[in-house]
Amino acid sequence: MKIFKTEGAARRGAIETPHGMVQTPAFMNVATSGAIKGAVSAYDLRDLAHCQVQLCNTYHLHVRPGEELVRRLGGLHRFTGWNGPILTDSGGFQVFSLASLRNITEDGVAFASHIDGARLFIGPEQSMQIQAALGSDIAMAFDECVENPAEYGYAKASCERTVRWLYRCRDEMDRLLAADKKVNPGQMLFGINQGCTYEDLRVENMKQIARLDLPGYAIGGLAVGEPTQDMYRIIEAVEPYMPADRPRYLMGVGTPVNILEGVHRGVDLFDCVMPSRNARHGHLFTWQGRINIHNNKYFDDDRPLDPDCDCPVCRQHSRAYIRHLFKAGEALGMRLTVLHNLHFYNTLLQRIRDALDAGTFESFYREQREILDRRV
Repeated sequence: MKIFKTEGAARRGAIETPHGMVQTPAFMNVATSGAIKGAVSAYDLRDLAHCQVQLCNTYHLHVRPGEELVRRLGGLHRFTGWNGPILTDSGGFQVFSLASLRNITEDGVAFASHIDGARLFIGPEQSMQIQAALGSDIAMAFDECVENPAEYGYAKASCERTVRWLYRCRDEMDRLLAADKKVNPGQMLFGINQGCTYEDLRVENMKQIARLDLPGYAIGGLAVGEPTQDMYRIIEAVEPYMPADRPRYLMGVGTPVNILEGVHRGVDLFDCVMPSRNARHGHLFTWQGRINIHNNKYFDDDRPLDPDCDCPVCRQHSRAYIRHLFKAGEALGMRLTVLHNLHFYNTLLQRIRDALDAGTFESFYREQREILDRRV
């Protein structure tokens, strides 16, 4: 990773991938099953300003349509139409959050599919094999995501198992590359830091996984119900032990303010379903704060969703029209609001990069954290 500038702990840099450079800090747009929920395609994403990365999920693509179909059709880039960098989550979080009847062993996790109840198994080797077939640029290690709060003894044992699994992930990726069984020969493996909200477990785990000298590292297992201040505390505890010349990825986070706070603490990459999920329920992010388009006050409001936004939706449609679409049950309402929220998130990261380039991030941070979390 190239680091161009720093301001406090915040970093301005770039990550090289087989499908292009990612300017950081960056938001990765979540296309779980190869599409962003709300009828948004990879081509839509390419037309939105500042979108750089698409994130797809190993678990969901494994159960449907299956990674072998994606492999035969040229990998995720050809399958989805996205020609930029793609990151695939390992499936670990989904196995622990969606699947039922889980049985965790040293080998991996046996579980029932959330679709049809079929018995499945994913371990480190299987996760790497699936991701190799999908052909993403960044593959995440298979880990155990433990619920917060968790008993200390279990969290410690889980951390130790996650480290052992990481070594197996690395070895399997090396084997697949040597055997020419990767759709994307330049695919990179990122390790994941775990340890719940225990600082000593987090720090020790980070020290251990840093020894593998991987292309990047993530902080996982946060934003899963713990108080926000605990999340910030853990980032601050782990950050000094993350290699300074490698990307730092905070998984599944979060609100615009969470992202701003994460950058302030040295994080480079973020992903979250929040922009699309909130949009599908009419909850929108603007540069004045959050709005709920269902509110009666927008019934005849002819202003755009956000007067300070230049996305295609704000240039062409009124609040009254978007509210009408939701009330009429028209799917177009969800599609337009998802496009707006994704534009907002990616523009937020562009403005953060601009502030870091200009040496004004600290003032941007202080000003925006008061605005972004405000309800209008």
